[in-house]
Amino acid sequence: LIIAVFFTDDLDFLALGGAAVGLALFHLLLRFGVRGWYVYVPLALVIWGLMYNSGVHATIAGVAMGLMLRCTRREGETRSPGEHIEHLVRPLSAGIAVPLFALFSAGVSLKGEALAGVFTRPETLGVVLGLVVGKTLGIFGGTYLAARFTKAELNKDLAWADVFAVASLAGIGFTVSLLIGELSFAGDADTVNEIKAAVLLGSLIAAVLSGVLLKLRVRRYRELYEAEERDEDASGVPDIYEQDDPGYHLRMAAIHEEKAAEHRRLAERAGAASNKPDSPA
Repeated sequence: LIIAVFFTDDLDFLALGGAAVGLALFHLLLRFGVRGWYVYVPLALVIWGLMYNSGVHATIAGVAMGLMLRCTRREGETRSPGEHIEHLVRPLSAGIAVPLFALFSAGVSLKGEALAGVFTRPETLGVVLGLVVGKTLGIFGGTYLAARFTKAELNKDLAWADVFAVASLAGIGFTVSLLIGELSFAGDADTVNEIKAAVLLGSLIAAVLSGVLLKLRVRRYRELYEAEERDEDASGVPDIYEQDDPGYHLRMAAIHEEKAAEHRRLAERAGAASNKPDSPA
């Protein structure tokens, strides 16, 4: 939506209208359960071409069609249309499209001047802060507001700290960040290169930050797991579930008394050994 609204100079309303009609037809075909790649692939290519010629960035066509795909399974389906298309397109997207985009778009000379300029120019600093701070707060805040003001609920097995840690992962930007940078500063090669450096640096900071946060959350869950498995009184029930059982505390008292008695014996033995006079030479 941002690309469509802010990065479109001239509009061809006839082509844009044709793309809208194509999208409406795409939606109707999906709604009535029409199947067959020979229907959707040609239609998608026509929509893409019309969107491209309308002046709106052609990626909007793909985004719009993707949003229309049903991702819920109906009775008798093993996969929803969205899951099916994702399964088919993933090798092409992840194996060819994204690497080629990275190859042609990410070339940047990481010289000292370019990296130093990342934190001195407002454009590049905005990119870094947008990736590291903006995305994290946006995703975390959106999730919190959804859980606070709608019927959505946070999974009971998760904590908000987990959501924040995962949200920080979104700061690892690449393809879309580079695309927005190129569209925003088209014609200014030096600024585009600095924006690319800012994207890479911001992604690196986000990767380190998210790695640290997720590591802390893993440590926390490991501690919880160990606490849930601990059974010091050998009763067969983890100690954490016996805190309200008087018998548990009596058993633990007996265990500690036995350990205390053993340590007293060891202390007496050590004291006797230290007080024993040295034998004559």
